[in-house]
Amino acid sequence: MKKTLLIIGVLMLWRMIAIAQPRFIPDTPAKKVGQVEWKHPIDIKFTVTNSGDQPLVLTDVQPDCDCTVARWTETPIAPNAQGEVNVTFDATLLGTFDKGVAVYTNAEPHVSYLRFSGQVMAQVRDYTRTHPYKYGDVRIDTTEIAFPEVEKGNHPVIRIGVANESDRPYEPVLMHLPSYVSQVAEPAMLQPYEHGEIILTLESEQLNDYGLTQASVYLSRFTGDIVGEDNELPLSVIMIPDFSYLTEETKPSAPVIDLSTQEVDFSTLLAKKAKAKHDIIVTNQGKLPLMITKVQVFNSALGVSLKKNVIEAGQSTKLRITINKNLIDRDRHHLRVLLITNDYRHPKVEINVKAR
Repeated sequence: MKKTLLIIGVLMLWRMIAIAQPRFIPDTPAKKVGQVEWKHPIDIKFTVTNSGDQPLVLTDVQPDCDCTVARWTETPIAPNAQGEVNVTFDATLLGTFDKGVAVYTNAEPHVSYLRFSGQVMAQVRDYTRTHPYKYGDVRIDTTEIAFPEVEKGNHPVIRIGVANESDRPYEPVLMHLPSYVSQVAEPAMLQPYEHGEIILTLESEQLNDYGLTQASVYLSRFTGDIVGEDNELPLSVIMIPDFSYLTEETKPSAPVIDLSTQEVDFSTLLAKKAKAKHDIIVTNQGKLPLMITKVQVFNSALGVSLKKNVIEAGQSTKLRITINKNLIDRDRHHLRVLLITNDYRHPKVEINVKAR
């Protein structure tokens, strides 16, 4: 019996010793430091947490090259306390770098590895102002793509500025591009910290109807990327009628659209309730009938109804706009209403809506 109790006691003591250990947990095992100016040394700090229940001791830190000098917390790090591993990189060689340091401790395993990477450049490029919108390691200069006023047969072009802030080559591409838009990237591959363009061309012949056509495209941030809200870019095209048939003699008789307002502010009403409405008076100031061939919204939170689509000379009708506050944040498109008309001066009329 005594022998059994002794064995049990030894096993319990061994288990307690095995469990009672320091643990080396870095804030991250690898850091990307981005662009580094040539011959301007940088300091990289790793924060180390001891998540064990015994003091953690960092006994030595050895960089993998002479270009790095290391310093570290040399006093024991108590359980749940933090220490540091600091390295200084001399940045004397141009180009991409990926360096490591071996950290020796009294924890298991006794050696842990930390890495840092980036690119040494003769001149640091800052894309935060020229390409303000960040998608992972990619920056672009816009968050939406709009072809605002297109006649059938035209091929307008949009250029999207793209900058690669990663330390590897990047292929700029938009995913789920609709068939009526083609793309080409210049250059086709961006090297680390290089910038270029995605050039989009609208093939307007493939759109059959006037008015607004909307789609969502997605910026690929790396090879094999997937689509989601965090890399979505709204795309819109507004096709307008062709008025080349008009002559200088017939233009004075053309219809003329006039709206009581082109700005609707719902912010006060929506502060008190979830839904609101506003009426706009649409008047024909011309001599021939005004035809409103399309009434569309950019955002699903809006609704519109037009009492009459054909307005005789000197007559008016009512356009009602409704809004549902609960749907606004689900749709990333602007709060606008679009009218397509046979007024050659204003074939496209937009009404801007404010909700907050």
